[in-house]
Amino acid sequence: MEIKTLVVGPLLTNCYLLISNGEAIVIDPGAGFKRILQELKGKKLLYIILTHYHWDHVLAAQALKEKTGAKILIHKGEKDFIKFQPDQFLDGGEEIKIGKEYLKIIHTPGHSKGSIAVVGENFIFVGDTLFKDGFGTTALPGGSEKELKETLKMMKKLIKPETKIYPGHGESFFLKDSILK
Repeated sequence: MEIKTLVVGPLLTNCYLLISNGEAIVIDPGAGFKRILQELKGKKLLYIILTHYHWDHVLAAQALKEKTGAKILIHKGEKDFIKFQPDQFLDGGEEIKIGKEYLKIIHTPGHSKGSIAVVGENFIFVGDTLFKDGFGTTALPGGSEKELKETLKMMKKLIKPETKIYPGHGESFFLKDSILK
């Protein structure tokens, strides 16, 4: 699996492109529509996965869908907040195929009601749930400090030491370099 990181938008959001066997998934297209399209040239975009519904993670999602026909996926916990109709609401536990590989969706509430992580072999995309030096705010609508604490406990057990963690902002890291160590 090839993973490309594009830093987009005014809040320097990490937009991730996952590529396998000519197929692609975009995670959190917060801006940079033309740049994302350029990076996807020659690949079939299957899905646009939103780790949560905050504006800095979704700005280019609709335009990407219109241009490519890719399906927008978001957790059902974001239903009360979203301003468009996604193609599929996630529950957590789903497996998504790209190329010959599978990704698993994990529900990680706290930063928002429907925050998710996308788990692959030796990597995880965590949105704004976890950063190298902290975690996302719980002060926005749908956030919960109690749920975030439970999610972080779960993630500490789930994430293996060799798993690379890709956050919604900032640099990627390993568990030993994070606040969860």
